[in-house]
Amino acid sequence: MPRDDFTNPDHPSARDAGVPRPTFSHLRRLTDENGLWEHALHSTPRQEHGFCTDDNGRALVVVAREQVEDVADLLATYFRFVLAARKPDGTFHNRRDAAGRWVDEMGSDDSQGRAWWGLGAIARQAPEESMRSAALEQFDSCATFQSPHLRANAYAALGAVELVTKGATFQPAIELLDRTSALITDAARSTIPWPQARLTYDNARIPEALIAAGVALGDERRTTLGIRLLEWLTGNESRVDHFSFTPVGGRKPGDLGPGFDQQPLETWAMADACYRAWSVTGEPVWRRRALQAGRWLLGMNDKGAILYDIDTGSTFDGLTPNGVNANQGAESTLAGIGALQVAAKCRPQP
Repeated sequence: MPRDDFTNPDHPSARDAGVPRPTFSHLRRLTDENGLWEHALHSTPRQEHGFCTDDNGRALVVVAREQVEDVADLLATYFRFVLAARKPDGTFHNRRDAAGRWVDEMGSDDSQGRAWWGLGAIARQAPEESMRSAALEQFDSCATFQSPHLRANAYAALGAVELVTKGATFQPAIELLDRTSALITDAARSTIPWPQARLTYDNARIPEALIAAGVALGDERRTTLGIRLLEWLTGNESRVDHFSFTPVGGRKPGDLGPGFDQQPLETWAMADACYRAWSVTGEPVWRRRALQAGRWLLGMNDKGAILYDIDTGSTFDGLTPNGVNANQGAESTLAGIGALQVAAKCRPQP
């Protein structure tokens, strides 16, 4: 059974897993000394749209998992961005223009959660002790995070679990993890089969956060609830031999598919959640589903379209009724890298 993390140095090769190892050329194209540009027109960064903490926080997660010297400079750049986004009251800005000016008073709840997620990844996985220590210090005030939104709480929980899993009795992270996962738990127990009336975006992060929190806190009920939610979600978003993800406009449970546009964000979330379920249960079905999520990028989808460019490491922005959205922005590119990082570790078992 695999370790319950994403940094196992013994993961199988891309050839064994039948998927390419991700490359970072396009991510570099989207990055300058200030951070990661949010949008692209085809492969060219749209500098007029600026930067956001949402993407730089997620970039920390993806790059920290890589654990190779070749991306150390990217990790440092995204870390500087998130630290700069931090306000004196412990919250974060989200939007920054091309000149480096923050253009909001406070970012969205999701951006707050993703900032904590990225900082948790750095505190546990950064190659340099100075970076790990600097990220850990931020969690002294993580009690500032408060949100009624399930996904924002899921992101913050995934950041906190990095520290709790580490084995240290770091009380601020434990309290953050308990508080955020309890909110999701209460919602899931009050609304069956899914804790919201509609599926919207980044859906698999909700069960993933419960599975991870249950393991870290020693609460089997949360883990079991997370597995149940993930079982329901994979059934709802599967068609024969591939995933058919909830489209950008969302859908109600039971709505017939397929729907469009489908976003790469969903495939990364599903790959992570299924890998997490495999690491906890050891059941081969979860390994197969994690690999299947990664292969969605490679043509195992409703259109048979290739969304990931193996030469540049870019991912197209969506699966449309007519093929792909040709833009290759930060969110999609990070999602493609993240999903393939997981898929490459899911070697088919004899």
